[in-house]
Amino acid sequence: MNVNDTFQSLNIGLPDDILRRKLHGDFAGAIRLIDLRLKDEALPKAMRACLTAQREIIRRLPEQFPYSREEAIAIIRNHIPDFGEETFDAYVDQRKIRWAYVDGQLHVVDDFFETLCKADPAFAVRAGVKKPSATQEPDLTLITMEQMRQRGSLTRRIRIRATLHIRDEHFTPGMFVRAHLPIPAACQQQRDIRIEAVFPANGRIAPEDAPQRTVCWEETMTENHEFSVEYSYLHTAVFTDAYHLSGQPGSLTDFTQEEPPHIVFTPYIRALCAELTEGLEDPMAKARAFYDFITRNMKYTFMPAYFVLDSIADSCAKNYTGDCGVFALLFITLCRCAGIPAQWQSGLTAEPDFCGCHDWARFYVEPYGWLFADPSYGIAAVRNGREAQREFYFGNLDPYRMVANSRFQADFTVPKAHWRNDPYDNQTGEMETLDRPLDSGAFDRTHDILSCEEV
Repeated sequence: MNVNDTFQSLNIGLPDDILRRKLHGDFAGAIRLIDLRLKDEALPKAMRACLTAQREIIRRLPEQFPYSREEAIAIIRNHIPDFGEETFDAYVDQRKIRWAYVDGQLHVVDDFFETLCKADPAFAVRAGVKKPSATQEPDLTLITMEQMRQRGSLTRRIRIRATLHIRDEHFTPGMFVRAHLPIPAACQQQRDIRIEAVFPANGRIAPEDAPQRTVCWEETMTENHEFSVEYSYLHTAVFTDAYHLSGQPGSLTDFTQEEPPHIVFTPYIRALCAELTEGLEDPMAKARAFYDFITRNMKYTFMPAYFVLDSIADSCAKNYTGDCGVFALLFITLCRCAGIPAQWQSGLTAEPDFCGCHDWARFYVEPYGWLFADPSYGIAAVRNGREAQREFYFGNLDPYRMVANSRFQADFTVPKAHWRNDPYDNQTGEMETLDRPLDSGAFDRTHDILSCEEV
């Protein structure tokens, strides 16, 4: 078994004594107890896999929550000198600041300040961070929506260059390195994919239909250099007014199953699915009910690394917070629980002047086939008071995407031997040596738009 496969047993759950230590932030104590259990040769395989994954999760948790309450308040006061402690505590209670116990003390996630600026316009104004206003001139999304309604579809030829580079302090001459960079995969939206430049030239390019497509290098490096790939592709977005359409159940039954540990029909997911679809028979109406629930109720927050998260969809449904991938997983899980085929897509947002990681979902309804849902963009539309935009992202995507991944928790064509930084998805690349993984702080990665042209 590849070590990353142990995550499939994650939701078996921790024994009570280890769980109490983990929740209290006694990470050293939790790891000590896990190591004692793992020495037991009679330990069942499923529990051994769960404890193996949880041990690495617990080891990584402190770096995800680096700031004490006092340190976090000090960071905010660098921007808002009169920011009060009571306001900070209220933000915590309102789930605007994600936190965990570290050695019994409240610590907050590393990018809590960026979350507040992104999700709370009033806070951003106080902090002096400029945020776009819903009353400004229509942005790219609004223009794209209108063009898609008028023309029926939009196509873009997008060209991107991506790189990986080990930081000098982590490089040793003669070290073996395995490196992966995501590249566009053939899918419903993408065609005419051209891998235009690969450095070093011996990179192994995965098949176009790989569920998580990469170019992979394996090299004993005598000197430190970057790994890079340059590619272009056609991306087409077709307009469907799905928000106002009815549908029918189809014969397609694939992608309706659980995929532990995160796409799981927990008791709460089943109850929520039943409540949201009460009285509904139309699968389009059911999917729309799930999308409405998420976009009208959830709040965007930057997340810790998915590596350290437990039961993502169930947790999102209970806590009402998450990011693009978390919301997509909740939508997928609810759809599957209702018998509606749904699956993951991810890669990059690839706009003319911006390139960033992004996740979304697909769902299947007859007679329309596979349609799209981007709950994160729908939540942003609610935040900006744009109902038409919220409705658009049920059934549609814009053409500014790069799809590298069509399945959550899929292996690479050339698997990693050690822990992945993200065991579920791949948007910026992975690296490892012969004897250890390279964590995200050991290497730099870039992805830059070279051109984005209308076709």
